[in-house]
Amino acid sequence: MHQNIRWLYLGRALRSFSTAFLTVIFPLYLDRAGYSAAAIGLILGISGAVTVLLVAGVGYVGDVWGRKRVILALALLALVGGLGLGWSHAAWVAVLASGLGGIGRGGGAGSGGSWGPVFPAEQPLVVESVPLDRRTEAFGRLSFIGVLAGAAGSLVAGIPAWLHSHGWSWLTAYQSLFFASAGLSLAMFLVTLPIHEDPNSSAAKEPPPPLPFRQLVGRLGLTNALNGLGIGFLGPLLTYWFYRRYGVGPAEIGVVYTIVNLASAFPYLWSARLTRRLGAVRTVVVTRGISLVSLALMAWAPSFWMAGLLYTLRMVFNSLGMPARQSYMMGVSASRYRSRVSAFGSLPSQITMMISPTIAGSLMNTFLDVPIWGAFLFMGLNLIAYYWAFHDIPAPDEVKRPRPT
Repeated sequence: MHQNIRWLYLGRALRSFSTAFLTVIFPLYLDRAGYSAAAIGLILGISGAVTVLLVAGVGYVGDVWGRKRVILALALLALVGGLGLGWSHAAWVAVLASGLGGIGRGGGAGSGGSWGPVFPAEQPLVVESVPLDRRTEAFGRLSFIGVLAGAAGSLVAGIPAWLHSHGWSWLTAYQSLFFASAGLSLAMFLVTLPIHEDPNSSAAKEPPPPLPFRQLVGRLGLTNALNGLGIGFLGPLLTYWFYRRYGVGPAEIGVVYTIVNLASAFPYLWSARLTRRLGAVRTVVVTRGISLVSLALMAWAPSFWMAGLLYTLRMVFNSLGMPARQSYMMGVSASRYRSRVSAFGSLPSQITMMISPTIAGSLMNTFLDVPIWGAFLFMGLNLIAYYWAFHDIPAPDEVKRPRPT
């Protein structure tokens, strides 16, 4: 099974590389194809709802049908989506390619590919491919690889402008990258084929989980719903807040986001060491607490570059705790339910993060810093709820087992 993790690392690299440039070019391609801003928003909104349903389906089917098979199916969907957008810019093709194929839908700066319909199928395979005491380290490496691949993929988004300067039409230039994404999807399919999955290998040996399935999903759903509200306040409006507060443009903001992506990569590798010292839950609470302090200080930053530095610190500490959270969530769930736990536990955040941008946007003319303080409020509540829900439940590798007599 140790060979599996290498193929999972390679699959994450390909997916993050492709997602990074597609997230940038997809809305720009729609604009060049003649869609209005309202139509682009509608396409992204509908495709977002389709993705939410797909994540739920992956969670259930992955546990029943097999996680490897689900990843293979998702790679084929992405391949078809890339080919579809390469040949047609019809609205229904755009919706299906984005919603089912993951075209143009990313997880934000520093996410490392820890997002989307593949994630609920990928996480259990990671857990089953490494020893118990190496899980956090494996999740950290996976995200580290994803961040670096995503940073490289972001550079590819500049190719259409270069092609246009050499005589290509904008549509043709963008469509060439959709065909390239189809080729990467085929590569994702091929690197998934060698993965070995034995659904019965661990289920028969493992002790009962510390929380029943429904109770675990309920606690995760509560904490993630609060976190989704916070993300919705901050993520979609942060660049606009930078623009309104400091009068900066895309060049300056782009520099900060590049620094954030690179700076947030390495803490993923340090998470396992910190988790061994503090434990998984305390690692998540401490790192997110420091992240929240950095977020609050942004509201008083006297300059854009100081605000950018504080935002970078926030994302660094978020990255430091993320592998511990992922490993812990998989560790306290029964192996036969892991895809469902990953999917259903995260669905509330995907729903709530659709709500708060509208609220934040409507209040910004009255209170400019509402994205910062709205995110601080709900992420703070998330932190309290997470500690309350899990502080007395150790991860499996933290349980002291009696010595044999």
